[in-house]
Amino acid sequence: MTSATKKFSPYLHFTRDEWAALRNSTPLTLSEAELGKLQGINEHVSMIEVTQIYLPLARLLNLYVDEVKNLYEATHVFLNTSARKVPFIIGIAGSVAVGKSTTARIVQALLERSSDNLRVDLVTTDGFLYPNRILLERGIMERKGFPESYHINALIQFLSDVKSGKPKVTAPVYSHLVYDIVPDQKIEVCQPDVLILEGLNVLQSPSHSSSKRHPQVFVSDFFDFSIYVDAKEDHVRHWYEERFQTLRVTAFRQPEAYFYRYSTLTKEEAHQVALDIWDRINGENLHENIAPTRNRADLILRKGRDHSVQSVSLRKL
Repeated sequence: MTSATKKFSPYLHFTRDEWAALRNSTPLTLSEAELGKLQGINEHVSMIEVTQIYLPLARLLNLYVDEVKNLYEATHVFLNTSARKVPFIIGIAGSVAVGKSTTARIVQALLERSSDNLRVDLVTTDGFLYPNRILLERGIMERKGFPESYHINALIQFLSDVKSGKPKVTAPVYSHLVYDIVPDQKIEVCQPDVLILEGLNVLQSPSHSSSKRHPQVFVSDFFDFSIYVDAKEDHVRHWYEERFQTLRVTAFRQPEAYFYRYSTLTKEEAHQVALDIWDRINGENLHENIAPTRNRADLILRKGRDHSVQSVSLRKL
């Protein structure tokens, strides 16, 4: 990176060591056993990673939560109205298999264990995918995860209700095993202090070729803070194949699994299928829709091949 690029970057850039030094005295409140339960398939997040990367992040988020709360209270004082509890919303974006779900769960756990005893809910945008029957009717089953596969108006209504302080808001439930929305199951969100929304396209901006179908409000409009989990594509593709190979001999072997047919593949056959799926679907979605939103995030976590975060970029105020 040239000095000119650094000079005009909207971000402050930190090496791993520089970021770790910002932990200050934030206590480590997760045990090794608890951390193990938060990790995704084929991921290993060490306690060192939590200490050097996630504790400074938790400290920063706690500071932001406090300041936004103070701002809301000051606004209500000015307006002479009673303050309603409004959740602080964190958006977490990134590619399939990059580890954003693990990041979301670790951030949730650390915020819940902070000195402020925050109530933190976690919702994924998977629940707002259209059911398979609708995707099939529209001929976009292989576009699942692309922007058009989401019931975006329902997601925006959900966030609007949460942000307006409604006592109870519900979100649909998605099963990765059956690869579909689970009928009659809902997640309840009841005025948490913090809501984390994790998903592929949560940072998507308005389309330049906007049509009448595009909403006037966007998911990212509701965020108080946003995180993008980043890595080189060849690393992410490798992690995706590793996960596919693991699922081939575990979850895919359950008869009710949508991908049960893949459980009989040999390792080499699975390798070819995984790469084909990546090239046709996940890689294309990354290039077209996900990666272009990276620089809209407030904070970028850049991972190395071993899943550890190598550097952090924080947007300047």
